[in-house]
Amino acid sequence: MEIWKFIQEKLTAGQPAMLLTVLESQGSSAGRQGFKMAVAPDGASHGTIGGGIMEHKLAERARKLLEGSPATFLLRQHHDLQAGENRSGMICSGSLSVAFVPLYVSQLPLVQRLVGCIEEGGAGLLQLSPGGFAFSEGEERADLLHVQVDSETQWLYEEVLGIPNTLFIFGGGHISLALSRQFQLLGFQVAVFDNRANLPMFQDNTFAGRKEVVDYRKAGQLVPEGRNVYAVIMTASHQSDALVLEQLLGKKIRYLGMLGSKSKVGAIFDGLREKGVPEAQLALVAAPVGLKINSHTAAEIAVSIAAQVVMVKNG
Repeated sequence: MEIWKFIQEKLTAGQPAMLLTVLESQGSSAGRQGFKMAVAPDGASHGTIGGGIMEHKLAERARKLLEGSPATFLLRQHHDLQAGENRSGMICSGSLSVAFVPLYVSQLPLVQRLVGCIEEGGAGLLQLSPGGFAFSEGEERADLLHVQVDSETQWLYEEVLGIPNTLFIFGGGHISLALSRQFQLLGFQVAVFDNRANLPMFQDNTFAGRKEVVDYRKAGQLVPEGRNVYAVIMTASHQSDALVLEQLLGKKIRYLGMLGSKSKVGAIFDGLREKGVPEAQLALVAAPVGLKINSHTAAEIAVSIAAQVVMVKNG
């Protein structure tokens, strides 16, 4: 969102801006599909396409191009010193394709519409192609990101904007507080639910945009379905963990995890099996939650959970 505000600011000031977007990435390239950077003629920039000497070189190229009236084009970069004129200057053996899309003052109304749509909680479809930049408010696709590159003159980038990644945490203790902090840094919206009204860690959590004291028997009503919805269960007891988990199983969300030891998870799963919960549903639960990094402290556990969620988010 911030990159679009940067572009809007520059266009409002009468300056054009160049939007650099990574369409494809192979091998060990630091820039990944969907990374974006905006560059203005005055040298100001926002975002990243992977950093390093390559980013510096392409940002400078974009700035110089904006001295004229450049057209949209696709540039291939190889991280190999023997790659000739398309070498990036990096040596990590990967490659990537970057779309250079100039945005002019005449396109300010469209950028304003994009920014306004997202700020008002709407969604829309961003399209980049050899024809330039387009945005369709209210339009979505089944996949949040679709890229097709047939050649340097035939390519399409489509991304659904305005559907935020949201983490729902059941349990407001120490780990929940650390997890909220971690996911705020990752740009997620965070909601925390607990059934204890006077829990200090819950009250001190300034990282969650939404905090509610709830009845865990209504947990299923609190989590909507959606491909950008993630949920982690870490309540104060295995009984309430099981109660929440049973309601969230079968929901069409991106990720569902539960904190606990292997024995605790096994006991909860056995109880759900006795209730007739299909094994296929249980297999989709990340439990014990998080990557195995021998974590012990609340901050370390939060990192392990965040790493697992990011792995799922990025496919």
